[in-house]
Amino acid sequence: MDTPNPLTDEELSEIEELAGAATPGPWHVRQLDDDFAMSLVAISTVPDTGAGERWPDFDHRQIVAATLVQQPRYADVADERWDENANFIANARQDIPRLIAEIRRLRRLLDAKDQKPEEG
Repeated sequence: MDTPNPLTDEELSEIEELAGAATPGPWHVRQLDDDFAMSLVAISTVPDTGAGERWPDFDHRQIVAATLVQQPRYADVADERWDENANFIANARQDIPRLIAEIRRLRRLLDAKDQKPEEG
């Protein structure tokens, strides 16, 4: 894999803007089931109950995204990594802002180090 170019401040701000515009977190993975979606793996604004609720026993407005909707085949990735993809998406909601903050913190440290007069 090639080494990517460093992120510019503008690119970092664009990523931060995208994260800020998304539905507020935290997000959670939910395992739902109904006659229409069959084994729905979803990203939700509320935690999973473990009950595998069937519609209308869950509020569709809590669903941010789905990584598996089997019937009809709306979302069904070929590599069958529905749960892994759902975990990645759900965690990205809090991880991306944390990564942005860490990049900015490290850049400030580097800038401060570069501005110190050299001892000699």
